[in-house]
Amino acid sequence: MTPKTPAGNLEIRTFSARELRVAPVEGGAGRLVGYAAEFNSLSEDMGGWFERIAPGAFAEAIARDDIRCLRDHEEYMILGRNKAGTLTLAEDDRGLAIDCAMPDVTYARDLAVSIERGDVNQMSFAFAVEDAADERWERIGDQVVRTLLKVKLYDVSAVTFPAYPSTSVGLRSFERFRSEQATPPAPTGRSTQLLARELDLITAGS
Repeated sequence: MTPKTPAGNLEIRTFSARELRVAPVEGGAGRLVGYAAEFNSLSEDMGGWFERIAPGAFAEAIARDDIRCLRDHEEYMILGRNKAGTLTLAEDDRGLAIDCAMPDVTYARDLAVSIERGDVNQMSFAFAVEDAADERWERIGDQVVRTLLKVKLYDVSAVTFPAYPSTSVGLRSFERFRSEQATPPAPTGRSTQLLARELDLITAGS
């Protein structure tokens, strides 16, 4: 079960982590260490568009949001929480680094074993883009690229299966961008009527 947002704009992204490990600790299932997201890495094709994350996209969320670390985005499988001091998140040059002191419970111990075996090697994060200014759409060559500039962060998760990358929210944003690209810009500086008269004069003189 994923968290619900008032605007219904929740999105989930998953990728194969280059680093995901469990460091042993006393009195717990271990510390989950890795990266929940990486900056400036172009995503797979998400249905006609690609996505990347700009450095700084998580900075405000880390300082402001109440963020959980979960197993497969399941609310009842909580591994840590930043407000409780059991989850630490930080941005570095690479991306969103996490360090989670997991509880000594069955599902956390099971996850630790699965990670050590290599059965689980993907991380995911649930987020929302709250304002149009927090994302940028552009054409780069023959690709349409969405850049996440600032997000609200709900959770980071170790996941067994990746979520389908193209969410309805991202698709709606893409369709809006595409429709704006297809709409010719409105005349500026001169009125439409004046432009029409100028066109008539040019046509008459040709």
